[in-house]
Amino acid sequence: MRLNFLLRAAALWLATSLPSWAFDTIASSALVLDQTSGTILLSKAAEVPIPPASMSKLMTLNMLFEALQDGRINLDTKFTVSQKASEKGGSKMFVKQGERVSVENLIQGIIVQSGNDACIVVAENLAGSEADFARIMTARARKLGMNESTFANATGWPDPNHRMSARDLVLLANRLMTQFPEYYGYFAEESFTWADITQKNRNPLLDIGIGADGLKTGHTTEAGYGLVGTARQEDRRIILMISGLNSAEERAAEGERLMNWAFRQFAQETLLKAGKNVAQADVWLGKTNTVGLEVADDISALIPYSARDEIKMSVTYDGPIQAPIARGTELGVLNIEIPGLPSQSFPVFASTDVQGAGIAKRMMVSAQKIKGALR
Repeated sequence: MRLNFLLRAAALWLATSLPSWAFDTIASSALVLDQTSGTILLSKAAEVPIPPASMSKLMTLNMLFEALQDGRINLDTKFTVSQKASEKGGSKMFVKQGERVSVENLIQGIIVQSGNDACIVVAENLAGSEADFARIMTARARKLGMNESTFANATGWPDPNHRMSARDLVLLANRLMTQFPEYYGYFAEESFTWADITQKNRNPLLDIGIGADGLKTGHTTEAGYGLVGTARQEDRRIILMISGLNSAEERAAEGERLMNWAFRQFAQETLLKAGKNVAQADVWLGKTNTVGLEVADDISALIPYSARDEIKMSVTYDGPIQAPIARGTELGVLNIEIPGLPSQSFPVFASTDVQGAGIAKRMMVSAQKIKGALR
């Protein structure tokens, strides 16, 4: 789980550092991730388990998508609606007891309409009961590295044992996008009609022209207003989670503000091209006294605009390096330091072959060593 490691490492680093481009949020819990580079741009109480409200429906969808992906069900499979599901309060899809609803329509009912009833239908038909489904979700979350997540139901209904962290929600959002691309498109649907009732997608970022295409809002009195959202602009994608806002309007404004900041204050830039020498290393007893060091792949990084002129690069190696040296041999490490971000390291390799020195040079070097020892 590379993203899991990056989230933990960057969150710890940001907790003890204050970069020059530091940015705050009125949300009580938040995480902003540049998915393309794996860089956390903002972290606030991101490891603290909080009531996730309907944002936890993303885990219900994960379980449903896994069942689709491994062939247990398909989009046309019909699930039967129980009395418990049909009578559930809160946000609803308005399914009726005894009705048989396709998995595809239930996905739309959960994503677009935030249907508590649709979630219970999924839970009961996959696991037999909502309680058993919640236990399975909790166990699955642990295996996925979502260590602050505990589920008491399939809906996000208030319960002291129903908790997720901002980090876990961002990790889950990333999983839904990368592991289930065939189903991710449902998150961008702006409305859905069931039982002659048309409801609009509650995600406030979808229709404001910033490249947003998912994921899920949440609200309860205990949790406040929250959002797990994502947007793509050119080659970059941002995922954010905010929670604890005071109103739907405040949630919308803060989500848009953070997205704009993340896209406008940072840029993904190529720092070095593959095959370009970044340094010269000293060679011992070679036909040449140095060998070029190069990177194998293009190196790009997320750069704060305010730090473009402050990037530092250095190469470390154990030298002089004994000849012969074959081209492509790993010889050292390139270190890149960008103000306000964790340092990054990349291996460097010999750019050419270096043959061993001839007998004359070896004898000369040996003589010089002996002469130096006798002084």
